[in-house]
Amino acid sequence: MSVAINESSNHSKIKTNNSFSIFSVSVKKIATIVVLQLSVVAGTGYFTYQHYVEPVLLSQAINEKSEHLVKQQTQVDTLKTQTTAQLAVLAQRMGILTARMNRIDALGERLAKSADYSEFNFAQLPAVGGPEQYSGIEQSSELSALLSQMDTLLVHIDSQQDQLNLLETVMLNHEIHEDSLIAGRPINRGWLSSLYGMRNDPFNGKLTMHKGVDFAGKDGDDVMATGAGVVTWSGRRYGYGLLVEVDHGAGLKTRYAHAKELKVNVGDVVSKGEVIALMGNTGRSTGAHVHYEVLKKDKQINPRKYIYR
Repeated sequence: MSVAINESSNHSKIKTNNSFSIFSVSVKKIATIVVLQLSVVAGTGYFTYQHYVEPVLLSQAINEKSEHLVKQQTQVDTLKTQTTAQLAVLAQRMGILTARMNRIDALGERLAKSADYSEFNFAQLPAVGGPEQYSGIEQSSELSALLSQMDTLLVHIDSQQDQLNLLETVMLNHEIHEDSLIAGRPINRGWLSSLYGMRNDPFNGKLTMHKGVDFAGKDGDDVMATGAGVVTWSGRRYGYGLLVEVDHGAGLKTRYAHAKELKVNVGDVVSKGEVIALMGNTGRSTGAHVHYEVLKKDKQINPRKYIYR
C-alpha cells in the first residue's frame, strides 16, 4: 500500500515537471518570435525611412532652398538693373555738367586773354592734396570712377568760380566808372525813330511804355555793340525777334532786337564797335530797325545819356 502511494506521488511529480518544462520552452519560443518580429518591424521601418521617407524630405528641403535662391537671384537682378539705370543717369548728368564746365573754361580763357591776364589759367586744375580718407564702403569700379570724376569736376568748378570772381574784380578795378563801359549808337548810319518812354503802340494805338529806343535804317545794315562785354543771349525771343544781349559787367547790359541775322554766339567776348548782328524786321516790328535797350541790374533804363556821351 505504501509502495503504491509512493509510486503514484512520484508519477505526479514527473508529470508536473514535464508540464513546467514544456511551458518554459513555449515561453522562450514566444519571446524569441516576438523579438524576431520586432527586429523585422524595426528593420522594415528603418529601411522604409532610409529609402522612401528620407529622400522625400531631402527633396523638399532642396526645393525650398532652390526657391529661396531663385528669389535671392531675382532680387539681385532687380537691384543690378536699378543700379545700372542709376549709373546711366548719373553718367548722362556728368556728361552735361562736363560740357557746361568746358564752356565756362572757354569763356574764362577768352576773358583772361582779352584782358591780358596770363596768371589766370582756366585750363589747369589748382594744386591740391591731403591724406586719403577711407570710407570703409566697397564700391563697384564703375561707380567709383563716376564718383571720382564728380569729385574732380567739383574741385574744378570751385576753382573756376574763384578765378572768374577774381577776374571780374580785377577787370572792374581797371575801369574808372561803370558808366564808361558803354557809349554811342549801335549803328553807323540811320536815324532815331522812337524814343524811350510812353508812346502810342504802333500796332493797337494804345498808350504804352517803350523801354528802349529805335534806330531805323536799311535792311541788312550792321548792328554794333556799344561796349565790350560777353554775349549772354543770341537767338529768338518773344516780341524781340532775333535778339543779342551783351553783359558789360557792373550790372550793365545792352540788347539789340529785331535783327535779320545774328553774328555772335552765347559766350563770345565782343569789343566796342564789333558787328554783332544785321538790321532786320523780325519779331513785333513794322519795318527794318534795331530796338536798343540798356539795362541796369536787369531793369531797363533810359539809354539817352549813353547814346550821347
